[in-house]
Amino acid sequence: MNIRRAMVFDLPGVVRLYDDTHEAERRGIITTGWLPGVYPVRATAEAALQRGDLFVMEENNQIYGSALINQIQVDVYEGAPWEHDVPPDQVCVLHTLMISPKRFGRGLGPQFVQFYEEYALEHEWPELRIDTNARNERARAMYKKLGYREIAVVPTVFNGIPDVNLVLLEKYL
Repeated sequence: MNIRRAMVFDLPGVVRLYDDTHEAERRGIITTGWLPGVYPVRATAEAALQRGDLFVMEENNQIYGSALINQIQVDVYEGAPWEHDVPPDQVCVLHTLMISPKRFGRGLGPQFVQFYEEYALEHEWPELRIDTNARNERARAMYKKLGYREIAVVPTVFNGIPDVNLVLLEKYL
């Protein structure tokens, strides 16, 4: 698997990944807490592509994972009890990590997180922050196993989704 910055031609594959994930949730295969038609959607990927912070995991021209990696801290991060009080320019955030439901159980999630950590180190951003819906037990377990610490659960409307209990996680490299 190759992980790289997304290009315009990757957009249909990323949107298909979003759609496959929403369908897997509808069928009860996974629980992310995301809503079809609300988040993530094509506009999510287009905006990230425009900012240059959309990354894809691909093999043989097939997209099997995607995520946003940047320094954008969502509003609920402010005032959270972060263990490491660092300036914003030392924080790297992983958003919307998604692995194809067809590829679960193959270690692709941890591989993407490793890429995120290496990317942060290359940019000298030692404070890593992630958030996930409290309902997403699979992601929470993976992040814990990878050394991330849950520091708070914040009730919020998140990316247009009401009644989200957003789990804030951090790791310092």
